[in-house]
This record gives sequence, C-alpha cells and structure tokens, in this order.
Amino acid sequence: MSRIYQLVFILSLLWGSWLAMMGVHELGHVLGGIFTGGSISRVVLHPLSVSRTDLSINPAPALVVWAGPLLGVLLPLLLWLVGRLLRTPVVSLLQFFAGFCLIANGAYIAGGSLEGIGDCGVMLQTGTPLWVMWGFGLLTVPAGFWLWHRLGSLQDWWRHPERVSDQSAWLMLLAVAALIVLLVCFSAR
Repeated sequence: MSRIYQLVFILSLLWGSWLAMMGVHELGHVLGGIFTGGSISRVVLHPLSVSRTDLSINPAPALVVWAGPLLGVLLPLLLWLVGRLLRTPVVSLLQFFAGFCLIANGAYIAGGSLEGIGDCGVMLQTGTPLWVMWGFGLLTVPAGFWLWHRLGSLQDWWRHPERVSDQSAWLMLLAVAALIVLLVCFSAR
C-alpha cells in the first residue's frame, strides 16, 4: 500500500507544480501589465489548457512578456528561501517547486525561441536577442536541476515508499484538487 501512496504523492506533486508554475508565470504577466499601465483583458488558467494572459492595452510589451518568466522563477525561489529561514516542514516541497519552475520557465524560453512560440514570439518581435533567451535557459535550467539534486537521490526515495505517509499523499492530492477548482472557477473562458 505504501507504493500507492508514494505514486499518489508524486503524481499530485508534479501536476500541482505544473499548475502552480503556470499561475506564478501568469501572475508575472499580470503584474507587469498593471505596473506598466496596461489593461488586462483575460487570464486563462485552466488545468486542461496552456495558460495565457491577454492585454487589451499593452504600452510595454517587452517588459510584460519578460515579467512572466522572471517572476515565474524569482517568486518560487523567494518562497523556498523564506521556507528555509523559517525552517518550515514543507521546505523540501518548496525546493522541488522552485526547481520545477526554474526548469520549466528556462526550457520554455530557450526552447521556444527556436520557433517563436508563445511568449518567445513576443520577445523576438520586441527585440530580445536570441542569446538573451538562451542565456536565460542556460542559467535557470541547471539551477533547477541543482535544487533537485540537493533533495537527494530519487532512486533512494523510490526504494523507500514508506517515507510517504498516507496522510501526506491524501493532503497533496487534496491540495491539487483545490488548486484545480480555483483555476476552473477563476479562469476566463
């Protein structure tokens, strides 16, 4: 039974990290839009779609587009650092999430630059050089893997399913379910 709880925990952690990463990334776009005098017309944060923020007025598209991945990596790092300082019991989850956000945002910007997809298309249109986008990925992706590496051996964790309690597995699943409900309720259609 321990293996089932371990699987519920890790699948919930991965799905929750993906959804929360999209939320933090879009928060960056929203704040970038607000701080530059833009007007947010829609934020799509649905669990079955790729997130997106649309502005009806965007006086600073380069700043707004970069605010997403920048806040998308800096806020999770800040949360992890605060968790370390406070010695919170969920610091390893915050570290995992920070690593996840570093890898996801970095790979998105570096990889997306090749085809100009999503935010990368706007970055290229507003004059961001390719080397800046690749540099962002070269900084963030290895940093994310470094954070994950510091969590310990995945093989060791997998060999000891008893390390995941049934309570922590159900709490993680419940947290992801609550996040999905929030995303569905507050996402634009």
